[in-house]
Amino acid sequence: MSSRDRSPDEARPLPTGRWAPDDEVWDDQPFEVDTRQAAGAAPAGGDAFTVDTRDARDGRTGRGGARSAVRSPQRAARRAPAGTLFPEDEGYAAPAPRRSRGPAPERRPDGPVGPGGPGPGGPGGRGGDGRPGGRRTRRRRLLRTGTALVVLLLLAYVAVEAWIPWNAWNHVQRVADAPAGDRPTDTAGRNYLLVGSDGREGLTQAQQQQLNAQGGDIGQRTDSIIMVHVPDGGGKAALISFPRDSYVPIPGYKSNKINASFAFGGPKLLEATIEQNTGIHVDGYLEIGFAGFAGVVDSLGGVEVCVPFDMKDQYAAIDLKKGCQTLSGPTALGYVRARHSDPRGDIGRADRQRQFLGAIMHKALTPSTVLVPWKEKAFADASAKGLYVGQDTGPTDVLAILQALRGVDGGDTLSLVVPIATESYQTSNAGIAVKWDTEKAKALFTMIKNDEPLTVAPSGTTSNE
Repeated sequence: MSSRDRSPDEARPLPTGRWAPDDEVWDDQPFEVDTRQAAGAAPAGGDAFTVDTRDARDGRTGRGGARSAVRSPQRAARRAPAGTLFPEDEGYAAPAPRRSRGPAPERRPDGPVGPGGPGPGGPGGRGGDGRPGGRRTRRRRLLRTGTALVVLLLLAYVAVEAWIPWNAWNHVQRVADAPAGDRPTDTAGRNYLLVGSDGREGLTQAQQQQLNAQGGDIGQRTDSIIMVHVPDGGGKAALISFPRDSYVPIPGYKSNKINASFAFGGPKLLEATIEQNTGIHVDGYLEIGFAGFAGVVDSLGGVEVCVPFDMKDQYAAIDLKKGCQTLSGPTALGYVRARHSDPRGDIGRADRQRQFLGAIMHKALTPSTVLVPWKEKAFADASAKGLYVGQDTGPTDVLAILQALRGVDGGDTLSLVVPIATESYQTSNAGIAVKWDTEKAKALFTMIKNDEPLTVAPSGTTSNE
């Protein structure tokens, strides 16, 4: 349809084409504006005009453009310079203004951009939805990872804590201790025999000199004999010392000092001698030698003890002043063996032995030792090297013994000695020995055998009486 056939009110065609910057107009070619008024196209004073997009040089239509809405062969189209104004009072409407010069606007994604902004994948996609969901996810992931690591570390810690005593138990040496023949009836409560021997097996000459343990009677004597009673019916546990010079009947032999039974027949005969003279069934056996004792003390970094008086004993190789002090392994061994510098002799030594064993276990079973793996391992390994355990003695039995020893330091375990009649009993075959108070000793043994609750020391069972 030409401009002549178009109604004055109809829209005029607008030029089309690619927009270009200021130095280019419609594909590098200027527009030609035909200001001729088409006959009959518009009334006088109308605003009709045509745009001729023919190339100024060859008359071709510019690329992407549209041909002029009206062509007139009579008059050539006049070229309008760029930026020409068309005043409305002359009947022309000004063409649409060109865009201002400047950089092309950046295309934005659909929605706000940035942390938490929506991404192509919707909420949670790239950019997010404006909420800190991504950060929360990372925090949750870190929390789960941290929790898993803590759980793994706890499991590893528990496994190590369980492995240490199990490994030590597998390295202790077993000994045959159950006596042959008739034995007392096994009654309520548990009764264990705890023995400290002068065993020197495996010690070098230098170690024997350090421990003052030279001699040819290796492994033939016991320096301490203690019965550990753990009640079933209530009351306190009890440690009952048997002075090593106690003069008693020995099965298969004549009467002699009680430690001679160990020299004659080892753990079996010692256990049989205890059972025959007390009427108490022995449920387990635990023995520790010189080296084992000193090693246990050193594994704990020494043990503090309060020395009751100045002690200088050349036989035990000690020179100690009265007062509380920390003793190393060799010094501690001399302290529990010394009797020549103790005015109470063998009875005083038995008291110190129970006291020091309690101090060892108090330190060994504190959280600062038990809950620190390398400290616990040092103590367990040292104990295992010097321990000899009876064939029927299990881990729970050893634990019961250790707990009873620990109670001495806090008063939860009674520290007793077999009632003594005299410490200067003259024998026909063993020199000066210790004689028990038969009646009081029998009363004590009956209480233990019947598992009667012990809350105070029975008469005659302390060294001060």
